[in-house]
Amino acid sequence: MTDTAEVKTSNMETHSALAPEETERLGPEIVAALKTVFDPEIPADIYELGLIYKVDIKDDRSVDVVMTLTTPNCPAAGELPQMVENAIASVPGVGVVNVNLVWDPAWSPDRMSDEARLVLNMW
Repeated sequence: MTDTAEVKTSNMETHSALAPEETERLGPEIVAALKTVFDPEIPADIYELGLIYKVDIKDDRSVDVVMTLTTPNCPAAGELPQMVENAIASVPGVGVVNVNLVWDPAWSPDRMSDEARLVLNMW
């Protein structure tokens, strides 16, 4: 049985049975990759918007992502999960990336970071 290391970053939880040093490296690199993905209609990245609910780094370095969109009718619904998969897959040391799009719990503006609120002028 292995110990599970946990790294928490903002609205996202990252769990892995990899060595803590490896999750400490991968966690921030995955977050940095997620911050490169923008909803084409919103000038804020998906991470700061709070669209990423969970990132799970597995023992084999595969990564499972649970995410949502601002609305089920989002025009980017077909492309954003693929963009997330590609961004995370670009992180050195990451294996297969699986993105699961969910609608429960529904996204709300409460999930946005202060950075996103500033960019979108939503104070």
